[in-house]
Amino acid sequence: MPKVILISRVPLPFSQIGSWTTLYKNYLTRDNQIDFIVCNKPESKFDGVEYSFVENDFSAKIMRKWGKNPYYGYLKALEKIFDKNEKYIIQIVDNFGIVKVLADFLEKKSLRKQCYLQFFYHGFPPFYGNFESRSFFETIDEMVVLTFDSYLAHKQQYTVLPTRFSVLHNGIDTAKFHPVSTIEKEKLKKEKDFSGKKVFLWCSQDRPKKGLHIVLDAWKRVYKTRQDIALLVIGCEPKSPIEGVHYLGRMPNDELPKYYQTADCYLFSTLCHEGFGMNLIEALHCGNYCIASSIGGVPEVLQYGKLGKLIEEPNFVGKWENAILEYIENPVEINVDPKLYSSEAWNSGMNNVINNAKQFFF
Repeated sequence: MPKVILISRVPLPFSQIGSWTTLYKNYLTRDNQIDFIVCNKPESKFDGVEYSFVENDFSAKIMRKWGKNPYYGYLKALEKIFDKNEKYIIQIVDNFGIVKVLADFLEKKSLRKQCYLQFFYHGFPPFYGNFESRSFFETIDEMVVLTFDSYLAHKQQYTVLPTRFSVLHNGIDTAKFHPVSTIEKEKLKKEKDFSGKKVFLWCSQDRPKKGLHIVLDAWKRVYKTRQDIALLVIGCEPKSPIEGVHYLGRMPNDELPKYYQTADCYLFSTLCHEGFGMNLIEALHCGNYCIASSIGGVPEVLQYGKLGKLIEEPNFVGKWENAILEYIENPVEINVDPKLYSSEAWNSGMNNVINNAKQFFF
């Protein structure tokens, strides 16, 4: 039976916050099919999986610098695993640079036919231009994307697309991110002095591409006529005071559920082609109605408007103003299937992706 090797640019388990590392953590602590992990040495290790660590000694540094091969340590770690009598599925996550180096290495070792290269892409739009993409897609055996719309974007972009595709939606821990009763929500609002108000939430890194400035402009317009509202902003330092806006700064992921559960409506104002949007599905599972930019993978996540309001022109402040006012005046409740976008669904999907890849060898 083929063995599965995961190549990671960060040590696993990963001590910091990361979407795909969290997904793999959930997967690797449950029933999984990963046999080996190639990465830098972590503080602790997952049980039931073998490691081959990337060396960072003096000789490895020399080879990376003077040999002009930044992936030298990964290739040496892989070489320790390989058995010429085995077959391997090699998973690569978002590391476009290693693909050609790895393929050349496998050809040199006469191992390429024994390996199936699975590339997991957590972005949305095509990474390469039309012409330069051909070598990449001829090298990998499969690309796994987050949404069907991402696949369609690739199919439309490239005149030649010679690889297999699969889709694996992101998933979250629904034991942490779940709705609370009306009584419990009112209790949470009272604790934060928001009783009787519609509470909106924005949560992301404070970068222009995340669109907070658009939301704040819209909020100032709305607040002139409606003061029975509050906006919680998580992930950025306080800005100039705005009536009704409460800056909560950065906080650990484990503290987020109670704020999602306090809120009524989540604002996802991305101005870039997001792959999926973990915060968006966290808010959904906590019972938030979502108003979101219709960009990238977002429409598919919200099932093209079934699970929230999509803003087709998210760069227009007035569109957000109107959507916020519409929700205040006619609030909508959303009930999401607990299994939708769950970590359990992701784990099952990953097993299917691996099992399908194993059929390649038979």
